[in-house]
Amino acid sequence: MILKMKLSKLKTLVYIIAMLVLPLLSFGSKEPTANALYAQGKFEDAAKAYIQLINSGHRSPALYYNLGNAEYKLGETPSALLYYEKAHKLAPGDEDINANIRFVNLKTTDKIDETPEFFITKWWHEFILSFSVNGLAWGSIILIFAASVLLGVYFFSNSVIVKKISFYSALSLLFIGLINWGIAASQVNYFDGHKQAIIFTSTVNVKSGPLNNSNTLFVLHEGTKINVIDTSNGWMRIKLANGNEGWLKVSDVKEI
Repeated sequence: MILKMKLSKLKTLVYIIAMLVLPLLSFGSKEPTANALYAQGKFEDAAKAYIQLINSGHRSPALYYNLGNAEYKLGETPSALLYYEKAHKLAPGDEDINANIRFVNLKTTDKIDETPEFFITKWWHEFILSFSVNGLAWGSIILIFAASVLLGVYFFSNSVIVKKISFYSALSLLFIGLINWGIAASQVNYFDGHKQAIIFTSTVNVKSGPLNNSNTLFVLHEGTKINVIDTSNGWMRIKLANGNEGWLKVSDVKEI
């Protein structure tokens, strides 16, 4: 009877480990040949290869970052910013990505000052955006996996000391893993609540309403990042970092 119970527990543990490990094995991918094209200076071909990878379902900060570099080499400032911003959403704490965004923004026409945030809100946003959401998710998986292994040790060990150490260690790792998961969820919610887009039309008249004959409030130019508030019948209500709001056509922008 004791042996059957232990075998049953072992089988359960194996299932748990399999559920955690098998997803890790499914994410492997070959290094894109687009990198070689980029290294040869074939930036247009490299960009096409990167886009093909994205269209086939690949997503990673490095992929978007490299595509942004290729677009920048081709002189496509709005496209470069679009893909740098997409990379930023996956790895907001990556300084190379952030540096490139700042650098390319210097080449855009519109210089918009941001409205200051409340210091606690600003600190919280900086904190959750200092991590990679993928890194947090992988960290959570690894910690939960390690916790499950320690729980296995707890169940099968005959030593009281080993049981105590493995049990409390497992709880600690599980707690840290859940914190990681919570930070990742907060980051995802932040980006979901802050939808943004890049202007791709050379000059855009921002209107007071979603009609062609509405008054023009101000003018924006290609490469400017805007916050998306709402969309309606081919029009998009936007808000700038300085608080100014208005409407422009959806066809003038590409969402990040």
